[in-house]
Amino acid sequence: MAKGDKFYFENFSECASLAKKAAAYLVECLENYDVNNIEKMLDEMHAFEHSADMKKHEMNEMLAKAFVTPVDREDLDMMSQQLDTVLDLLEEVLQKLYIYNIQTIEPAAIEYSRHLVKACDLLCDIMSEFENFKKSKKLHSLIVEENDVEEECDKLYLATMHELTKKSTDVLVTLSWYKIYDCFEACSDACEHVSECVGSIVMKNT
Repeated sequence: MAKGDKFYFENFSECASLAKKAAAYLVECLENYDVNNIEKMLDEMHAFEHSADMKKHEMNEMLAKAFVTPVDREDLDMMSQQLDTVLDLLEEVLQKLYIYNIQTIEPAAIEYSRHLVKACDLLCDIMSEFENFKKSKKLHSLIVEENDVEEECDKLYLATMHELTKKSTDVLVTLSWYKIYDCFEACSDACEHVSECVGSIVMKNT
């Protein structure tokens, strides 16, 4: 692989690492939730999201001036956008807690956030293998494992939404949690989309 090509894969790995850190921070926020500290939480989470934005801008600049890329530039751009979406949605979970003035955290939200940590851990593993995708013996199984985590999230989402409806006593609070769990679900989907994008690139280039 050409020396300049390493930039793309290192950029993806750095973005995945930021997602992993952001997901772990989300768990920390939910496990130790204090509504009086929500603005501080938002600031710290935004730092992760902003760093990911910078990585996306670096990718855009490189793609704009590159004459040859290791795989199609459109695929590299899509990967960059998909990874950035993961960070956006992790931040959005906390933003929704703030918007809806959530006072206490549902246990299922903590469980879901832990699933997101697993999903982001796998993204890091996938990105570390991605550079050598033509020779990797682990990449396919990691992509399958990411899909399995997303299916676990789907099951949790269905069960949680069903339980939320059953025990609903305050319509506003219930609707607020609907929106929050939708965001959790979108984030797990986004992680899977990254792995699917990797799988598509591998298929097209091997």
